[in-house]
Amino acid sequence: MVLDANWAVKWLTLCAQAMAEHRVELIELDRAIGDSDHGENMDRGFQAVLAKLGESTPETPGAALKMTAMTLMSKVGGAAGPLYGTAFLRAATAFGDSAEVDAAALTGALTAARDGIVARGKAESGDKTMVDAWTPAVDAARAAADGGTADVLGVLVAAAEAAEAGAVATDPMIARKGRASYLGERSAGHRDPGAVSSALILRAAVGAAA
Repeated sequence: MVLDANWAVKWLTLCAQAMAEHRVELIELDRAIGDSDHGENMDRGFQAVLAKLGESTPETPGAALKMTAMTLMSKVGGAAGPLYGTAFLRAATAFGDSAEVDAAALTGALTAARDGIVARGKAESGDKTMVDAWTPAVDAARAAADGGTADVLGVLVAAAEAAEAGAVATDPMIARKGRASYLGERSAGHRDPGAVSSALILRAAVGAAA
């Protein structure tokens, strides 16, 4: 099994659906430790991505992710726009012009996306940010791919499950980066909204490949 442009378009469409469905949840999570705008921003950004897809159909997965990156950077406010824009752009670069993506290429793109987030946001695991979803996802994807038994769907499932667990694991953390860090110990007991939206994005990738 390989992933192609049709998968990428379906992935982005499912991302838009997920952000619309979870918009209020993300707003509430961000209200507790941030600016209350994460859900609104992510919903608006991916609705803009949907509009772009309606104008033209990307021919490769890389082209789809590059378009997404540019759209999110221009439409999503706060920290999420630059962070997700960088993630999608790095992943697009990793995919290159390939029409099809195998497990190794997928793992490389997920790693590039995570590294882009780290480089842009200067956050590490344990800082209570989206990195706490992305790093476990990358580690799980790499383990699945290196095991030699997982196809692209298996790699995506491993990544999504690890991201979801990583998001839950942010609950007791004390934020060390971003707006939430201003709260100090009061940030403990709240789930990081960026980690949650990251898990939603990776789960959507699974849905597109299933």
